[in-house]
Amino acid sequence: MGFALSKLQLKSPAFEHLGKIPQKHTGEGEDVSPALEWVNAPEGTGSYAIICHDPDAPLVSPGSYGFVHWVLYNIPASETKLPEGSKDFTTGINDAKKEGYMGPMPPEGHGKHHYFFWVLALDKELNLEAGLTLWQLLERIEPHVIGMNRLVGTYERG
Repeated sequence: MGFALSKLQLKSPAFEHLGKIPQKHTGEGEDVSPALEWVNAPEGTGSYAIICHDPDAPLVSPGSYGFVHWVLYNIPASETKLPEGSKDFTTGINDAKKEGYMGPMPPEGHGKHHYFFWVLALDKELNLEAGLTLWQLLERIEPHVIGMNRLVGTYERG
C-alpha cells in the first residue's frame, strides 16, 4: 500500500486534532506520553506502530528533518489504545538518542510547533528488535503498512 492515509483514526482524550498539547505531556511538564486511541483498523491488521514527529523543529540533517519524539512498535493487533505514560511494547530511539517518549519542547521564541502522532497498521507481527530509529523502523515496516493516519497537536513555549 505504501504511505497513504486510510480510514484508521487516531485520537487522544488529552487534546483535539490541531489543539494544544497539555503541558503535562511536554518537556516543561511531567513529560509523559498522552493516552491514544484508534479505531477503524483495516481488515488483516496484525500489529501497529506509533510515531511522534515535529516537522517544525529547526533541524536538518542528511535524509531527515525536524525532530522525532517517539518511536513505539510491536503493538499487537488486539490493542486499540495506549494509556497515558505507557511503557508497554517495544521502544525505539528518539532524536535525543534516548528510548521512549520525549515530549514537545520547541526552542524558546520559535513559535507554535505541530506534533504529528501517527498510528500505522501493519499486515503482520514483525517482532522487531528494540532501539530502532524512525528511519530504521520505516525501512522495515513499509512493505507491511496497510493503513495509517495521524493526530496533530500543537505546543509553544510560554
